[in-house]
Amino acid sequence: MNNIAHNYWVIWVTIIIGLLLQIMPWSSSFYIFKPHWLMLILIYWIVALPHRVGITTAFLVGIIIDLFLGTLLGIHAFIFSLIAYLVLFRFQLIRNLALWQQSFIIFGLSICYDLLLLLFQIILYRVITITPLIFFSSFVDGILWAWVFLLLRQIRRCFAID
Repeated sequence: MNNIAHNYWVIWVTIIIGLLLQIMPWSSSFYIFKPHWLMLILIYWIVALPHRVGITTAFLVGIIIDLFLGTLLGIHAFIFSLIAYLVLFRFQLIRNLALWQQSFIIFGLSICYDLLLLLFQIILYRVITITPLIFFSSFVDGILWAWVFLLLRQIRRCFAID
């Protein structure tokens, strides 16, 4: 029982670190390259432990990021839940792909994240701020996926999280 509780804390500590990295301010010239740390960490845990981290966890993480960013409550919760559903739908396929192939899937999911945020921005605020530059952060997510994957896998093995 104590080992199970310990394992949950390790997962939530990595999610909190991802939250801190996500809300960390960047300069305006480098903001287009800012990766979606929280999404990357959440996707890793969903692929690695789909029986522990799923749509409910993604929804809670989305609510927390909405509170921290000051956006309309539920936007990130909906987007993270949708991404979690898409990952859970094919987690076995994603798990068995090579890291470079997983990076392409992460790139696609990151584009979906950006486009859904843009869609909500258009619907709610009636502001259109589309530029091709929004895809730079998705490209960075695809590149960082291998590093995040290997780091979190090492943490999972070190703490024997199953």
